[in-house]
Amino acid sequence: MHTGSPPARRSLTVLALVAATFALLLGGATPACAHAGLSGSDPADAAVLQTAPKQVTLTFTESVGLSENSLRVLSPDNERVNPRPAQHVDGKDNTGRVELSGELPQGTYTVAWRVVSADGHPISGAFSFSIGKPSGTAAGRPTGSPDDTAAGRLYGLFRYVAYSGLALLIGAAAFVLLCWPTAGAVRAVRRLLVIGWAALVVSTVALLLLRGPYASAGPLTSVLDPSQLGRTVTGRPGGALIARLVLLAGAAVLLRWSAVRLRGPGGWAQPQEVGPRVRAAAALFALGLAFTWAGAEHASAGIQVPLAVPAAVLHLLAMGVWLGGLVTLVVVLGGRGASGSGPVPASAIGRFSTLAFTAVAVLVGTGVYQSWRQVGSWEALSTTSYGRILTVKIAAVVLVLWVASFSRRWTARLVHAGATTAEPAPVPEAAPGPAPERAKVAQMAGASASPGAVDLVSSTPRTGGRGDADGGTEPPGTEPPRSEADGHQRRLRRTVAVEAALSAVVLAITTLLTGTQPSRAAADSAVAAAAAQGPQVKVVTVPFDMGTAHRQGTVQITLGPGRVGENTVEAVVYTADGGLATVPELRLTLTREELDIGPIDAGLKNQKGYWAAYDLRLPMPGEWTLNVTVRTTEIDQVTVSGTVRITSPPR
Repeated sequence: MHTGSPPARRSLTVLALVAATFALLLGGATPACAHAGLSGSDPADAAVLQTAPKQVTLTFTESVGLSENSLRVLSPDNERVNPRPAQHVDGKDNTGRVELSGELPQGTYTVAWRVVSADGHPISGAFSFSIGKPSGTAAGRPTGSPDDTAAGRLYGLFRYVAYSGLALLIGAAAFVLLCWPTAGAVRAVRRLLVIGWAALVVSTVALLLLRGPYASAGPLTSVLDPSQLGRTVTGRPGGALIARLVLLAGAAVLLRWSAVRLRGPGGWAQPQEVGPRVRAAAALFALGLAFTWAGAEHASAGIQVPLAVPAAVLHLLAMGVWLGGLVTLVVVLGGRGASGSGPVPASAIGRFSTLAFTAVAVLVGTGVYQSWRQVGSWEALSTTSYGRILTVKIAAVVLVLWVASFSRRWTARLVHAGATTAEPAPVPEAAPGPAPERAKVAQMAGASASPGAVDLVSSTPRTGGRGDADGGTEPPGTEPPRSEADGHQRRLRRTVAVEAALSAVVLAITTLLTGTQPSRAAADSAVAAAAAQGPQVKVVTVPFDMGTAHRQGTVQITLGPGRVGENTVEAVVYTADGGLATVPELRLTLTREELDIGPIDAGLKNQKGYWAAYDLRLPMPGEWTLNVTVRTTEIDQVTVSGTVRITSPPR
């Protein structure tokens, strides 16, 4: 009896296969990605500098990759003023620095940056600073998503194709090696292995070529640029892709050799068992393939890297074993055994049930750890986009596990029914002589005795599917009732179809997570954004008047960063017509009279053109009174006052 399903049931099987394949194409059960954020810059955003800087330095929340155009400094006339590409500062992967041209005119400069974070996604932004005073014109800032390029869209497509191939290759191989070696005789299963391997090869080559224009937002025509390809190969993501191609070449040899071993002398009709060496080699290849993802993405950066990388490897392997194995099970349950492999043994389904349960347990365990690593707090589950999407995913996973419990229930009943049917019936005593030899037959899922079968006890041919006590056949026109195992198999096929469809939902939610900034990174970016939005320096201008001609002007006082704690103070005296003035003495004290704090002497020192102090400490935020004493001659001096608001440091 074949295991094919009627048209209505067959449509469920096809739907489950399509849903699982769709999940593979869109999901990619990888650790949720963590985008880096800009945590600081020198010069700071909106800073007004008295002299031109020699370089611009950016610091990020995690390690980033730099390309030739990662940092561009543009003059007010939109001309590039950094002649050389960015470099990491002192080997720190979370920094980038560019040197500036020697002569920079006054005005507002724009810093446009685009880097690739550790999860492989590009991030971009811009800020500005001014030399002397802000100008009326400034370079335009880049707009739009950093992924919204032709190379970015293709890169995302082939990245998901790679995850699809990984799941199919690992899942189908695990089903054959650990659950049912005879499945290697099924043409559809062999086709799954080939499709998985081919998808991985094609996508890896495409990712290697697209990596350069994807990281630098370059045109698609630059995919074959030798210099850009050279930078890709020498980087960590490119090195991981090269290693993946080498492993896939070895996997091709292993698959070919295993196919020869499985085929056997009688062809696919008599496949041979696989040995422990083949299983060990396959396990090593699977570990290596998974590491090419974990070793080049976010697991390799951030906190607890020695624990995060193995967790990511196990997460990928468990995803492949569960999802790819589920697709393979749908294929073999929906087939008719035309390849000579016969129906699916109940014991094979039971072994896959145990394997899938173990894979799901690993997925849950590693997923919980990765969620904690990405979220960081219970509060973030409800206050961040990543946390809310993760909550929905957790609910969907619970639903999948609930459906999977029904699959395990029908699998257990199917295995039990097969074991009961396989028990030999008691044989009545016969005349003395050699006892007939009993042959053990593995019970197939849903299989029943067919006409023309041979009784393995009496070695006599049967003439009917269900004989009576005298060995006769059933009356013409009657149909043998379906076996109990066949009913269990139908129910199992349905629950597997539902489980595969729900898996598509879970992995679609995972797709949203891969493009959402994790809660930890969001918190770091929020702190950096708050620091960037708040003024980096406080500038106070205090006029003074000595009461005589040529004894009028202003004092410009700059406090940086203008927050509680240590500050720098720079003071410049200007004449009434705006020119620089030289005075013999300049004193500055700060007071909070309502709290009876101060006066605190800033300790300004003459720096030959301006007055400065670099260790002024302010104990608390609030409105402070500045008392400025300007002495222009031995006997002429005046004290004037101003106010400045000191803020708390960002948390």
